[in-house]
Order: sequence, then C-alpha cells, then structure tokens
Amino acid sequence: MAIKEEDAENNVRDQKIREPLMRQVENNLGDEEEGSGVQTGSKGHSWMVYFTTFVAVCGSYEFGSCAGYSSPTQTAIREDLSLSLAEYSVFGSILTFGAMIGAITSGPIADFIGRKGAMRVSTLFCVAGWLAIYFAKGALPLDIGRLATGYGMGVYSYVVPVFIAEIAPKNLRGALTAVNQLMICCGVSVAFIIGTVLTWRVLALTGLIPCAILFLGLFFIPESPRWLAKKRKEKEFEAALQKLRSKDADISQEATEIQDYIETLERLPKAKVLDLFQRRYLRSVTIGVGLMFFQQFGGINGICFYVSNIFESAGFSSSIGTIVYAILQVVVTGLATIVIDRVGRKPLLFVSATGLVLGCLLTGISFYLKVHELALKVVPALAVTGILLYIGSFSAGMGAVPWVIMSEIFPINIKGVAGSLATLVNWFGAWAVSYTFNFLMTWSSYGTFILYAAINALAILFVAVMVPETKGRALEQIQAAING
Repeated sequence: MAIKEEDAENNVRDQKIREPLMRQVENNLGDEEEGSGVQTGSKGHSWMVYFTTFVAVCGSYEFGSCAGYSSPTQTAIREDLSLSLAEYSVFGSILTFGAMIGAITSGPIADFIGRKGAMRVSTLFCVAGWLAIYFAKGALPLDIGRLATGYGMGVYSYVVPVFIAEIAPKNLRGALTAVNQLMICCGVSVAFIIGTVLTWRVLALTGLIPCAILFLGLFFIPESPRWLAKKRKEKEFEAALQKLRSKDADISQEATEIQDYIETLERLPKAKVLDLFQRRYLRSVTIGVGLMFFQQFGGINGICFYVSNIFESAGFSSSIGTIVYAILQVVVTGLATIVIDRVGRKPLLFVSATGLVLGCLLTGISFYLKVHELALKVVPALAVTGILLYIGSFSAGMGAVPWVIMSEIFPINIKGVAGSLATLVNWFGAWAVSYTFNFLMTWSSYGTFILYAAINALAILFVAVMVPETKGRALEQIQAAING
C-alpha cells in the first residue's frame, strides 16, 4: 500500500512538472504552423549555423573513415605484418570495443567540458590512433591504434548529433541532423574507394584530414547555446545563440524557451538504470534496445568491415564491387533522409528488413553453389546482387531509422540513461558481429548468411508487433501512447 501511495505521489509530481512543458510544446507547434518565433526564411539563418554543422559533421565523416578502414586493407595488412586470421579479427573488431567505451563516457564528458570539448578529445584520440596504425610493426601497436580510433568514434556517435540538434533552428533541425548519417556513409564509402588504390599505411594518414579540419574549425564556431544555458553562462549563451541566428535576428523568444525548458528538465527526477525496468517505461526501452539489437545482429558490421573479402571469396573483383557498394550506400542514404518524414518510419523499416532478408539469402545461395561446385558461372553475379541489395536495403531504413525512433520514444526524464543503454547494446552488437564474422565464414560461408537472414526475418516480426509509427506526432503524444 505504501508503495502504491508513493508511486501515486511521484506520478502527480511528474504530471505537475510535465504539464507546463507539454503546453510549451503545443505553443511551439502552433508557432511553427503560423510561421512565428525564430525567423524561418532563408534570410533569417546565419551562415554560421551551416558552417558549424559542416565542422561538426567532419566528426561524422571521421566516424565513417574509421569504420571503413579494415575492409580494403585486410589482405595487405595480413601479408605485411604476417597476421593470423584471429589477429586480424581482433584488429577489425577492437574498433567497436573502443567505441563502446567512448559511447559510455561521451555523455559525462560532453556535459562536463561541453560539446566542443568532447569533440576535441575525440579528435585527439583519433589522431593518436591513426599515427599508431601508420607506424605499426606488429599486432599490438596496430590494435592500440584501432582501439584509440574506436574510442574517438564512440564519442562522435553521441556528441555530433546532439550538438547539431542543439544549434539548429527548429525548422532546419531534421535536415541538418540527417547530414550526420549521410557523412558517416560518405566516410565509409571514400575509405572503400581510395583503399583500392592506396597502401594501408597511406590510407591511415588520410584519416587525419577530417581530424585537422574539425580541430581547427572548432576555434571558429560557437559552443552549444543549450549547454551554456545549462551551465548558467548567460552572456556566453546569448552571444552563441545570436551568432548562430545572425546578428540582426530577434532571439528573445527562443532564448526564453531554451531557459524555461532547461529549468523544467532540472526539476524532473534523475533516472537510474533500474528505473528503466519499471512497467511504465518497459515498452519504450524494449523498442529502443530491440531495434539496436536487430540493426547490428543482422550482420551489417561483419559485411561492412570485410566486404572486399566477401567479393573475393565469391570470385568477383573486390575493387569494382567495393566501389559500387560505396556509391550505392551514399545514394540510398541520401534518398532515405529525404523521404523519412513523408512515408513514415515503419514502412521504411519493413522495406529495409525485407530487403536484408533477400540480400542475405541470395548471398548465402551463391556461397552454397560455390561450395558444392554448382552453377559456378552465376556465383559472382548472385553474390554481388545479394551484397548490393543488402547494403541498399540497410541504408534505406535499418541504418538511420532506429536512431530516429530512439530519439522520439524515451520520456525526457529517462532519455539519457535509456539512450546510453540502447547505444551500448548497439556497440556491443557491432563488436560481436565484426569479431565473429571471419570465424563464422570459416565455419560455413553460406550458413553465416542464412543465420543473418533469420535474424532479419525476426526483425520484421518485431517491427510489426512492437514498433509504433511516430511520423507527424509530437514527442509527448508518442511517449504517452507508448508508456501509458
């Protein structure tokens, strides 16, 4: 009885806090429909918001460079340094282990020293990592360098989209935030393409270029106004917001909304990990964690990291296949960012997961035919078709949509803890898949892809049963519907 009374008191308290917040959101939605508030025309936006976004997404590009490095370099590194399959598997997968550590620590770092400070830390780790890889003479320095770039990658995965969302005007937020995912794909794709013509040591040096642009660019862009407001730095907050909105823009309304919102956040109870398993939060946590599980265990990082070897194993030119793979990934991701708010989240997930199943089955069939020496002439065509269908389908939905839904479904008072849990599951899955991929391929090449097909088929069922459509709904509406 006492527990029920305490829960009732907590619910009343939370409701009292949320009511003004929900009214504020409704007012903001009304402002958007009427065109009021912050200027929304192109003339009302300072060039600084675009330049700041460009600097930040250099971190996204660096993320992609780190992820794409191991695929075109596997054969050359193993030959030059005499690495065993197990040693190279450690090198390929330790990136995601570092990223797990980076993802866990990124929130506290970004809150303590700011979004720009967190990006500086991340950049320094990436620079140190690339240099260690470049000068490596054996497995140990190679792994240390890969671990360092993984840590930087993990920090970028959190702080870049958060920073962009905090600096962007509300009518540009979706488009500018989507550039994050697009630049990750660009980084991966460029690494794939130039990795076919550069040595593995020179390719490592190219990873320093986005680091240099980002590190220098941070001296010329403002800090996140919301972080400054949270730290009670009033003058710096107003100066940063004015700089981002242009010197002639009226920022008074937006500044007031930001300060009121932050004061509301600070009155909400601090959530702990165990709070996520309360009945009212369980469905949203299951959706967020489940989508991250299926995104990774469907095989994306194994295929991404070792795509060159997959093409070689199937008897197809690795350089041509990798280049086509890279271009397709960028094009489809760009199209997906345009249509996500038009067709909805669930349709994209359904189409994406279905394509992943078919892509895995085609690739699995090609390896089955090769192993049993059946119809060998069609094996390369089947393998290439399957892999390209796989990456195109992943880029169309399962790549970006789980992150979008995660940002929408968690109530604001558990968003930090729940988001960290979902991100940790994502990076753990990335590590597990990238580490086990070569061993699974040695066990059974076609069995590996049949396994991934089965997991992606379960993803279709999960989306149908658990995931709501969130297109065109206010965050509070989505969260109330999910969490009851």
